[in-house]
Amino acid sequence: MKYPFLLFFLVLFPTLAKKPNILFILTDDQAPHTLSSYGNKVCQTPNIDKLAESGIVLDQAYHMGSMSGAVCSPSRTMIMSGRSLWHLPPRGKKHLQHEEGKVSGVEILNNSLPAVFNRAGYETFRTCKNGNSYSLANKLFQIVKDKSCRNADDESGSQWHGRQVLNYLNDRAKQEDNKPFFIYFGFSHPHDARNGREDLLKKYGAENVKEPPVRVSEFAPPLPVSWLPEHPFNHGHPGLRDEVRVPGVMTSRTKATVRNELGREYACIENIDDQVGLVIQKLKSIGEYENTYIFYTADHGIAVGRHGLMGKQNLYEHSWRVPFIASGPGIKGGTRAKGNSYLLDVLPTFCDLVGIPIPDTAQGLSLKPVLLGNKQIARSVLYGAYCGGTKPGMRAIRKGDWKLIKYDTLDGEIRKTQLFNLKENPDEILKEHHLKKVLKKTGNKPLLHQVNLAGNSTYAKKLKEMEELLLSEMKKLNDPYRFWDQPQID
Repeated sequence: MKYPFLLFFLVLFPTLAKKPNILFILTDDQAPHTLSSYGNKVCQTPNIDKLAESGIVLDQAYHMGSMSGAVCSPSRTMIMSGRSLWHLPPRGKKHLQHEEGKVSGVEILNNSLPAVFNRAGYETFRTCKNGNSYSLANKLFQIVKDKSCRNADDESGSQWHGRQVLNYLNDRAKQEDNKPFFIYFGFSHPHDARNGREDLLKKYGAENVKEPPVRVSEFAPPLPVSWLPEHPFNHGHPGLRDEVRVPGVMTSRTKATVRNELGREYACIENIDDQVGLVIQKLKSIGEYENTYIFYTADHGIAVGRHGLMGKQNLYEHSWRVPFIASGPGIKGGTRAKGNSYLLDVLPTFCDLVGIPIPDTAQGLSLKPVLLGNKQIARSVLYGAYCGGTKPGMRAIRKGDWKLIKYDTLDGEIRKTQLFNLKENPDEILKEHHLKKVLKKTGNKPLLHQVNLAGNSTYAKKLKEMEELLLSEMKKLNDPYRFWDQPQID
């Protein structure tokens, strides 16, 4: 043989002879503040904590937004396609026409996440919920085990999703399959109905209920500091399911209701953490852990009582941001970065990390320089949209510590502007949070300057700057709408 040493090297170090694996973990409706790596002191997630300690945490990761009340649908399509909000492809038989963007659908489908990794020689596996996703692309995974699991038992809880991954990894080990793998490990929780395991419900002082509870356990999580009994103005989506028909909540925002729902949410998240731990342990036992990139994120955040809201159809930080944790070859443990990333950056990032050409159809950016510690941010400006209800809806823009949210809904009935300095007011506290009846419930003591600053003349220049920046991003991203005080589209 011409190169005997090379053969010896590849046999001795087989993991160096193939591309890295990817384990992509995606939860449904999970905000960063539910994890201790983002400051939570109640919800226990030891396995996700270890993942964060072994890798990097991004503090400013976002989903771009939605033109549908089912926020997960465009969000998951952005993940799968690398496309921005207003450039999404047709996603399946049930998608709405107004959700399609300016695209060539077939070209994007052929360059979606599973298609790209199939062509690169990966074995692609998927388990996740059914529906509200890019169904055409989902079918391209070589192995698909999809099922909506929003209960607590082994057959209809997060355990089912975990077991599909474990079974897949066991099968690979038995077959001594040396192909690199891409695993899309999706959960159906902590999306409502947040039916938790009995042992975890007891731990977090919660009950699985269909109607709002009238009492609360002393073990239930405390009210969030940004809790309100109702949002200060109509959020612009009348009859929205997430705000009026969630089992166990409905229109109630009482202390008992919100604390019970938080307990249920935490029970679901700890159950997810258990499954993540089992899968990571399996990777270690079969010798694949060191050669695997592991990512943990969610399709979007959610309010669960904050600002008087329950759903994800808003642009406050609790619903616009997502958790984003990554570990693997070359990623230094125990690190953090701002990131300034979108979920649509996932596809180009995966390609860049493992040495696959990034498809031309992808509009996101590779986060590889951020994950490897060479940069703090991927971009300087972040844009968010929600118009699943009345149009043009809500828009947000963030640059540095400053954030603007605009509302133009209900045929001009609601026209509001909010300006926050997130360094000084990270929870986006409003004047309503300063009311005695609210303070009595939350126990929070907000500072005088922790309010919406849009009406304060001291910040008039900053407000103008952020308004101009928002319009600029709307034009750049082909936003099809304009607000009442913006130049209209010709």
